[in-house]
Amino acid sequence: MKIIIAGDGKVGLALTRLLSEEGHDLVTIDTNREVLERSAQLYDVMAVVGNCATMATLREANVEQADLLIAATSADEINLLCCLTARKLNPSLHTIARVRSPEYLEQLYLMREDFGLSMLINPEREAAKEIFRLLKIPGFLKRETFAKGRVEIVELRVLENSLLENVSLSRLPEVLSGCRVLVCAVIRGGKVIIPSGDTILRRGDHIYVTAPVAVLSELVKRLGIPQKKIRHAMLIGGGRVSYYLAQSLLGAGVRVKIIEQKPERCQQLASMLPRAYIIEGDGSSQSLLETEGIAETDALVTLTGLDEQNVIMSLYGSAEGVPNVITKVNRMESTGMLENLSVGSVVSPKELCCAHIVQYVRAMQNQTGAAVTLHRIADGRAEALEFVVHKNSRYIGEQLKDLRLKPNVLISCITHRGKTILPEGSSSFQIGDTVIVVTSREMPILQFNDIFA
Repeated sequence: MKIIIAGDGKVGLALTRLLSEEGHDLVTIDTNREVLERSAQLYDVMAVVGNCATMATLREANVEQADLLIAATSADEINLLCCLTARKLNPSLHTIARVRSPEYLEQLYLMREDFGLSMLINPEREAAKEIFRLLKIPGFLKRETFAKGRVEIVELRVLENSLLENVSLSRLPEVLSGCRVLVCAVIRGGKVIIPSGDTILRRGDHIYVTAPVAVLSELVKRLGIPQKKIRHAMLIGGGRVSYYLAQSLLGAGVRVKIIEQKPERCQQLASMLPRAYIIEGDGSSQSLLETEGIAETDALVTLTGLDEQNVIMSLYGSAEGVPNVITKVNRMESTGMLENLSVGSVVSPKELCCAHIVQYVRAMQNQTGAAVTLHRIADGRAEALEFVVHKNSRYIGEQLKDLRLKPNVLISCITHRGKTILPEGSSSFQIGDTVIVVTSREMPILQFNDIFA
């Protein structure tokens, strides 16, 4: 497809990389000539210097022939005006706007058609939702939801002397005393393995486990992972993610303490979140953290704008025995480096944002049979996709043991009439079933039939 990306910051550059890998015809727009030249050198894209909200710049980017415009500049207002202007020039254009300000949230959902928006994306709000999900069932490093919330893929680390250490996957039901789960991906030595029954789990592996939601609590108990309900959370950094997350936590009855350095932001947070404790101070100060009771808190979430500071504070929180630590990382290329550090769960707002947009792009290409949900797992090195089986799907009703899948593709779950099935050789899928597929292939899986050899 012909896609215009307006804004060549971190999100714009990541989208350029992902969408160019999938073979799209890309045009990037930015006011900064240097960053555009960097993109043009790295990827096969056309670059346009200018204000993306003006007709002249959009025409230079050939907006009339484009299929999709993604407005991802740092200014919400520019993004909205860009989409509005582009739709006037090309009424059939799909548009996606990144809008981050909480003040615009309600009115934009009411005015989506007026602005000509196909999709709104708020990276900070998506990150807050992800963190809230992780804190609801502590013990998992990542949680991805499928099948209308019935099934999840969760990330765990195989620790020394864990029940899982040196266990082959074929023995997993025996080791877990009948708790049925399916390991659909393993990260070992920085590489992703799509496992078989012969795969043996090793200490330090990061594993991705598929299970119905009801089974996850049982899995945590069997593995002996402490699962204390969170009653008090400490958030370091008072940005947008903190605001959205604090709203959800307070609504769930959790006491929230936010540490923020800027006095004016502290005043804003105090007025917006009257039930939260707002502390003005430097969250990287050891004495302040001790004074505010870091050793007694149930959860520490580091949310400043500096990745290095977040990592250091999370390491300190882990050393102080905080049972649940979550680290926000802005630079997506940094997430893989943190695998073996005690920083708890790593959440990247920009990575979440890019995954949602890539899913929308693939759905545009394949209206029938496209993934209804896409999650990038294993630090972006694998994908978990949810498909709905339709009348043109291949091999309906045939046993899985008789099917040939492409290399590095695994069917990890089938949902049939609301019942979740962890597949065996005798399993099959029917029209209307939901099928979750995990793949580490470099070539994207665009529709369900693409998984078959």
